[in-house]
Amino acid sequence: MLSDVTLDYAEEVAAALLGLDSLYGAERGMDAAPGADIDRLVVLNLSTGLVPEPFAAYADARARFGELAARTAALPEPDRRLYYRQACESAIAFATWRDGGLPFPEQIAGFLHVPAAPASEAELAALRAAMGGVLAELGDTGDLEARFTAWEARQRVPADEVQGVLNGLLDEAWDRTAERFGIPTDKSDGMRVETVRGVPYNAMCDFGRRLIRLNVDPTLTRPGLKHLAVHEGYPGHYLQFIRRQVGYGAGRVPADALLSVVNTANSSTFEGIADVGMDVVGWAKEPDDRLAALLARYRSGLGTRAAWRLHAEGWAPDRVHDELRRDALTGGEGWVATRMRFVSKPDRAALIWSYWWGEPSVGAVWARVRDDRARWAGYVSYVYDRMHSTQSVAMFGL
Repeated sequence: MLSDVTLDYAEEVAAALLGLDSLYGAERGMDAAPGADIDRLVVLNLSTGLVPEPFAAYADARARFGELAARTAALPEPDRRLYYRQACESAIAFATWRDGGLPFPEQIAGFLHVPAAPASEAELAALRAAMGGVLAELGDTGDLEARFTAWEARQRVPADEVQGVLNGLLDEAWDRTAERFGIPTDKSDGMRVETVRGVPYNAMCDFGRRLIRLNVDPTLTRPGLKHLAVHEGYPGHYLQFIRRQVGYGAGRVPADALLSVVNTANSSTFEGIADVGMDVVGWAKEPDDRLAALLARYRSGLGTRAAWRLHAEGWAPDRVHDELRRDALTGGEGWVATRMRFVSKPDRAALIWSYWWGEPSVGAVWARVRDDRARWAGYVSYVYDRMHSTQSVAMFGL
């Protein structure tokens, strides 16, 4: 349990974050956020009583978060002292960017607290080699692109069938999650699937409406849909949100956990919790599933490289598109176009690093408890019920 001091402090942090979001929304001509808006700083607000702190200018927001950062030294819990200081620094960096600009590498480091560099060619090559090994295990031959072409043809789910396939996978993912960790609500509260096109994301958890918005522009495979079922649903984003909503009502979860905030210290672990979901529910043992997990990580790496090309190296969009298409391996033009929409958005480009750093940071913590079921409840409480940076999540059990 967190101390009352920390829970009270979190109320102030949450109000300040909502105030920064309101300032950003007003700058861009947006209405007050009703609950979910993928273009805002706070993309989801689960609270009903939190009132945004009013800021007249970004300088006022920076001053407030500077004061909140200074007070973190008095918090009793070591991981909260670290996390909230980083969260305040993220907000200051965001306000600085909006007020006077911030070079792209400083956005990555300042918002997310991860190294400001794209996935290296050596890292991408290692992932291609690992995927080639799995494809060889599955019996595919030829160069890597030919192997993936054959695999994708076997596993492809037509666009008009993905809704039904994903619903079935969500059903099983719920059962696996409930058996291992429990879900604090009835299955009837779970997610439904809505297919979309022309959006800048592959899938999105619209928790408030209990919808997974699934982009059917890319070529989709059954193992890929399985990954999405756990990432957007169970034990991924849905479980994160429902535990935080219920836990806040019970007085054990801090108020800032009711907010899904982009470009902040929590962004990487937020995605990492979802990306390790296959392993967490024991669903990543078959070669096809291991391949899908490697492919998801590889695609995250490609995304960081594409964003870096655009915003740090100044490549023309067409050139970035062609490099991305050359190395994509699967997904077709639909996946490339979707990823380009994402990394081309100035307010979202840095966020692609959260996918690259999230899985290894949370995965390292899960690996400590994977074979010790007695520690699972402690892992879920620590990792799911409070916000974390890649550094603070590593303090679990220390």
